[in-house]
Amino acid sequence: MDALTLLHERVSMPLLEAPGPTAEQLNQIFTAAVRAPDHGALKPWRFLLIEGDDRLALGKLFTRAALSDDPELAEEKVQKTAGKPLRAPTIVVVIAKGLEHPKVPVLEQQISAGCSAQNMILAAHALGLGAMWRTGGMAYHPVVHTGLGLSADESIIGFIYLGTPVRERRIPKVETDAYITRWPEPNDG
Repeated sequence: MDALTLLHERVSMPLLEAPGPTAEQLNQIFTAAVRAPDHGALKPWRFLLIEGDDRLALGKLFTRAALSDDPELAEEKVQKTAGKPLRAPTIVVVIAKGLEHPKVPVLEQQISAGCSAQNMILAAHALGLGAMWRTGGMAYHPVVHTGLGLSADESIIGFIYLGTPVRERRIPKVETDAYITRWPEPNDG
């Protein structure tokens, strides 16, 4: 697959099943991730790989976080929260490290970590895998941050769900003109 076809045809795949990526595919995915644009060559990211029964432990962590917000949470919502990590056989938590630097603000470092997540998704697509970038309240919850071992200067950029697509997704056509403005705008007078 050439690069432009990859970029034009990538779609999020919310329905994923086993098998997840092989060790070699994961190596390819992580190699792509660390090639993200990186002002100052800071490598302001790290990745947590969660597979197998560790997804159940992540579900328990999500449940603990949800119950800390609402101890009376309905059992149906508790079960739904616990099951979220089971939506794919492999999850990569993309974590941005906010490093002190005189020329590279933390925001640029977070964007760089976001680019590493995008590179993962593109690599997964190129390998014939499905991927879905998810955040939601759990990405920002202090109980989840503590449970995953994040330091005070780290943030979750996203949970990248990886696996085999359950079905093919239609590639929606997007007209780009609606998103482009020339500057300065042409003067009609």
